[in-house]
Amino acid sequence: MKLSIILLALLNLIGSVQAQEANFPATLSPAPQALNNLVSGTRPTPDHESAVIPVPKEKPGWMARHLSMNQRAAQGSVDLIYLGDSIVQYFNAKGKKVWDHYYAPRNALNLGISGDRTQHALWRLDHGNIDGISPKLAIVMIGQNNGGHNTPKEISDGVTLVVETIRKKLPDTKILLLAIFYRREKPTEERLVFDEANATIAKLEDHRKIFYMNLNRIFLLPDGNISKELMPDYEHPSPLGHRVWAEAIEGKVAELMGDQPMPPMPPLAEVPPPAAPPPSPTPEKNN
Repeated sequence: MKLSIILLALLNLIGSVQAQEANFPATLSPAPQALNNLVSGTRPTPDHESAVIPVPKEKPGWMARHLSMNQRAAQGSVDLIYLGDSIVQYFNAKGKKVWDHYYAPRNALNLGISGDRTQHALWRLDHGNIDGISPKLAIVMIGQNNGGHNTPKEISDGVTLVVETIRKKLPDTKILLLAIFYRREKPTEERLVFDEANATIAKLEDHRKIFYMNLNRIFLLPDGNISKELMPDYEHPSPLGHRVWAEAIEGKVAELMGDQPMPPMPPLAEVPPPAAPPPSPTPEKNN
């Protein structure tokens, strides 16, 4: 009887150990995976909120535009690149006349994609956007879309890494770094985040290869609100906003590219006043 009890206890103990062994890998699965990552040289899926870990965006339209940029770069003859998000991309739309006047003659390549943060720009720089080219100048305005997702330090770290990546891949290219543009009509706490990030990235300027300009004031009214005329949605410049922007940096662009400043654009076409209605016919008199 005692032997039966002992055997039963042993069977229960063995079953308990087997159950724990079955659960053990699931409980500690990250450890073996981390070991595999170290051995294989890979790393876990990066945090998409990080401003410094390069990641692509999982959108077909995004990848299509990225690949079109690579195709243009592969053709060569690129003397100027403009890296950024939708604000830069809009030079192909609302700002096209401005682009055609100031940048197309300089063999410029627009590297702006809507919604991009620093981490997306970093991925693009590592995957063909600037391969095989040696532009004279890179204009960079990136980081606005990191607002609401990252701290000022994280944003400035992301922008800094973008600049460092360009310097490493294009050592002969000068960089004109623009401050992160404000958005929203009225002053917000986000502006303070951008101000702190901008104050940090301004220190990257060395007056040899890296130059910095803050254009936020040109879009502001005296009360601190963003001008609706220059930014109708208080984020993306209008045609006039693009022109004011381009004119504000033209002197520095020409200096860094070693060419002559472009002549000012002609005044924007004014909408003609509506034609006066034709006079009413004089009624005929009955004789």
